[in-house]
Amino acid sequence: MAKPGILGRSSSMPRSNEGMRLVFSAVIGIMLGYLFGISFPTVNITKLHFPSSIVSYIEDRNSGITTQTLLNHAWTSANSHKKNNSDSKSDEIPKIYVTSNPKGAERLPPGIVVSETDLYPRRLWGEPSEDLTIQPKYLVTFTVGIAQKANIDAAVKKFSENFTIMLFHYDGRTTEWDEFEWSKRAIHVSVSKQTKWWYAKRFLHPDVVARYDYIFIWDEDLGVQHFNAEEYIKLVRKHGLEISQPGLEPDRGLTWQMTKRRGDREVHKVTEERPGWCSDPHLPPCAAFVEIMATVFSRDAWRCVWHMIQNDLIHGWGLDFALRKCVEPAHEKIGVVDAQWIVHQGVPSLGNQGKSENGRAPWEGVRGRCRKEWGIFQARLADAEKKYYLDQGITPPNSTSV
Repeated sequence: MAKPGILGRSSSMPRSNEGMRLVFSAVIGIMLGYLFGISFPTVNITKLHFPSSIVSYIEDRNSGITTQTLLNHAWTSANSHKKNNSDSKSDEIPKIYVTSNPKGAERLPPGIVVSETDLYPRRLWGEPSEDLTIQPKYLVTFTVGIAQKANIDAAVKKFSENFTIMLFHYDGRTTEWDEFEWSKRAIHVSVSKQTKWWYAKRFLHPDVVARYDYIFIWDEDLGVQHFNAEEYIKLVRKHGLEISQPGLEPDRGLTWQMTKRRGDREVHKVTEERPGWCSDPHLPPCAAFVEIMATVFSRDAWRCVWHMIQNDLIHGWGLDFALRKCVEPAHEKIGVVDAQWIVHQGVPSLGNQGKSENGRAPWEGVRGRCRKEWGIFQARLADAEKKYYLDQGITPPNSTSV
C-alpha cells in the first residue's frame, strides 16, 4: 500500500513545476511590457502634423500611399516633437488661451480666428484668392412675394454691381424669380409668412454684414422711378447720415411729415408736425426719425440697431421712434434724402398672409398684432432704461418713452 502512495505524490510534481513556469513567464511578460511602454515615446494625437498628402489619400484611395507610410510619418513627427520638447527648458508647452478672442474661441491662436463673415458667393473650383472679381460695398434686401415680382425687378435695376442683392421670400416661391438674370446672382432666403425684421434679426447679424458700408432694408411696394442708389450713397456721406431713408412722394402713402419729400433741398433732418406731437424739436417725430419701410443704415448704426430688434416682435413697430438711441447726436445723424425720392405704393401683400379669424380679414389680424407689438416694445425699452439707471444709483429721467 506504500508504493501506490509514493507514486501518487511523485506524479503531481511535474504539474506543479509547469504551473510555476507559467506564472513566472506571465510576470516576466508584464515587466517587459511595462519597461517597453515607458521607453516608447508618448504621442498626443492633437500634436500630429499630417502632411497634405494625407488629405489626398483620404480623397483618393488609389493614390498609392499606404496606411503604413502615413503612420510612419506621423510617428516620426511625434518623435521629433518629443525630442524638441526634451531639449527645451520648459517641461510642457503652455496651452493657448487668449482672452481677447471672441467668446468660445479663447483656445485658438489669434491668427486663425475669423470673427466676421460675408455674403459673397464663392466658386467650387480654382484658387480661393481669385474667387471675387468684385466685392460689393453695399447690401440691399427686399422682403418679397411673387405678386410684386415686376416691381422688385424695376427696383433692383436701380442698384449697381456695388450692391449685393438679397431677397427674403415670405411666400416660399423662389424659382419663379430665375427669369431675371440678376436673380441668379442674388441671395435668396425663404421662410413662409415672415417679416423683414424677422429675417433681419436672423440673417443680417452685424458680423455677417460687416463688409458693407451701408445696409438697405426695404419693403417690396416702393416706386423707384426717381431713385438712384449710387447718388443716394453720395448724399448720405456728404450730409453725415448714419440712418436715413429716401423722401416720400407727398401725395401717396404718407404718414409722417418728417418723411415728406422737400423739393428745394438735398436732405432734411427736422420738420414741423401737428400741434402737440413734438414735445422736443430734436425728438421724434419732428427730428431723429425715419420710418421703417425703406431704411438705410451705416455699418456702425446697424450694429446697434440689430441688438435692439426683439426676437418675438417681428413687425418692427416702434423701432423707428427708438432708432435715435443708436447714434449721437441723433437729430444730426438721422435724416431724409430729398434729392433721391420714392413712392410708397401701400400694397398690403404681406398683410394678406395673415389668418382670418372671427370674421375679420387677414390683414386686420396682422394690423392688430402690429399695434400690440408697438406697446410691448415701448414698455420693454422704458423698463430696460429704468433698470439701468436704478442699478447705477441714478434717478431715471423722464425721456425713456419711444
